[in-house]
Amino acid sequence: MDIGGTKMLAVRLAAEAVGTEPQGLEQPVEAEARCPTPLEGGEVVARIVELVHELCPEGAPAAIGIGVPGLVDLGGVLRFSPHLPGLVGLPVTERVRAHLPTSDFWVGNDATAAAWAEHRLGAAVGAEDVLMVTLGTGIGGGIISGGILNEGTNRFAGEFGHMVIDPHGQLCPCGKQGCWERYASGSGLGQLGREAALGERAPAVRELAGGDPEAVRGEHVTQAARAGDSDAREIMGRFAWWLALGLANLANAFDPRVIVLGGGLIEAGDLLLPPVRVAFDRLVEAGRLRGVRIEAAALGERAGAVGSALIAAGGGRSGGP
Repeated sequence: MDIGGTKMLAVRLAAEAVGTEPQGLEQPVEAEARCPTPLEGGEVVARIVELVHELCPEGAPAAIGIGVPGLVDLGGVLRFSPHLPGLVGLPVTERVRAHLPTSDFWVGNDATAAAWAEHRLGAAVGAEDVLMVTLGTGIGGGIISGGILNEGTNRFAGEFGHMVIDPHGQLCPCGKQGCWERYASGSGLGQLGREAALGERAPAVRELAGGDPEAVRGEHVTQAARAGDSDAREIMGRFAWWLALGLANLANAFDPRVIVLGGGLIEAGDLLLPPVRVAFDRLVEAGRLRGVRIEAAALGERAGAVGSALIAAGGGRSGGP
């Protein structure tokens, strides 16, 4: 299951998806269910139980995994979540297990789970050193090193979006200034679009927002760029540079074989990936000599839910419930 800022998505995996080797299955998901994400912890637990019963009407599954956008500690408690503040402090593992007892249970970061899914079944099959970067309202991440999922000492690893790239920059929901996600997430793309519209540029983008520059969002920029608008494409180019800057920093630190980009923004496809790759080669140390592949996620919005199930079933776990 993947608990997002607006929706909860649950999937039931095919038995053959859970194995010891990466497989790249064409269709690992047997069934799925979803609902809006409630704002209160007790309601979230109730929805989790309902979704599991909907997908598994004949009894509780052998393994349950839950991905959450935030920092989940070793006891399965959500400790920090800029985008789901109402759920902070929720003991997810304890509360859900009281209703769905099972021996194999995992609660952790959603982007960490997505990284494992793409490594096992998606765009990074066959690569041992992988970084996952999820681009949505914010930026999440996951790390696979030597084929092993790295969640860090406290299971807080992969918070790439909160690398500070401008200490005097925009205020982030996490409380710091100039975090990468303020420039290279969906929110960052929307901000670039609003700045252009307020500066009397990008009329096509402004029109898609109903004529109100303050109403411009990232999807308006993407839509105008897809229609061929030159101003929107220029904005996408600037956005790609900010995204590539963070990716270059990560590549310099981790030396991955593959960086997988996921989340809603990756739907921009060819509008985004080619300029990101070009800018990345210019910004990363040694450029193309590193041989880093930047790929779009293959599992789409299901990656976090699929990865959570795989980890719960015993794959790649570095510790914790």
